[in-house]
Amino acid sequence: MAYIDDQITQRANLGYIRSAMNEPLLEREHEFDLARRWREKGDEKALHELVRSYTRLVVAAASKFRNYGLPMGDLIQEGNIGLMQAANRFEPDRDVRFSTYATWWIKASIQDYILRNWSIVRTGTTAAQKSLFFNFRRLRAKIDGAASEHGLTPDGRVKMAETLGVRVQDVEDMEGRMSGGDQSLNATIGEDGEDEHQSFLADTRPNPEDVVIGMKDAQARSKWLKDALQSLSERERSIIYDRHLGYETVTLEDLGKKLGVSKERVRQLEARAIQKLKENLTPYKEPLIGTFGDAL
Repeated sequence: MAYIDDQITQRANLGYIRSAMNEPLLEREHEFDLARRWREKGDEKALHELVRSYTRLVVAAASKFRNYGLPMGDLIQEGNIGLMQAANRFEPDRDVRFSTYATWWIKASIQDYILRNWSIVRTGTTAAQKSLFFNFRRLRAKIDGAASEHGLTPDGRVKMAETLGVRVQDVEDMEGRMSGGDQSLNATIGEDGEDEHQSFLADTRPNPEDVVIGMKDAQARSKWLKDALQSLSERERSIIYDRHLGYETVTLEDLGKKLGVSKERVRQLEARAIQKLKENLTPYKEPLIGTFGDAL
């Protein structure tokens, strides 16, 4: 569904469109001269004349995307950004007309704006997904004809996927996205209109009681572990910290070099330290199994 501007905005857009279409066309040599003056001398007057002369390209490009439900004025402004980017990057020495070069930049700028604003959920990120989004309606009508009004057939989805080089799942997802728009969680439902969509969404977060219990349990387990670690020697505690309680696990070989013993001796010390911890944690109902993975 296309966006409908109010009357004031429509008149402003129409005035801009008329002004753009009345701009004189540039001769090839004059166009290149303006581009050189801007590129080599920073002549802003030349830049403005070059850009104004091709605003008709922006109007033409924006009109092709007017059915995506976004304001025509916004599409034109985004296209103007693309036009200015093209003017800033244009190299007249390549002997390519500015209109040919600018058309790509204008179209790209408008398409990027549509992808950002068509839905609150980002629509496409890869080149293939963008191609699917902007070609979906045209290919749907071409592939399934009148049946496209009721959705693509399975064969139609496969054919579209092959044509655009995307997965069939991508086609199915895009079909679902384009068949319905965004809905506000505050939108009312039901005949009386008193209930909102968000009222029927389940809250999967833990309730405050579970959060407090979890915090208390964590504090208790931390105390148990701290007390149990006191039963170890300084070297054993160092091994446990480096092997199980640090951000990165230190290898047995590196620990051996640090402590001046063999890798096998570090393994023996680690096993003895874990056994001591198990014995000290046994009196508790929750012996912290899992703190060191399966070690305990």
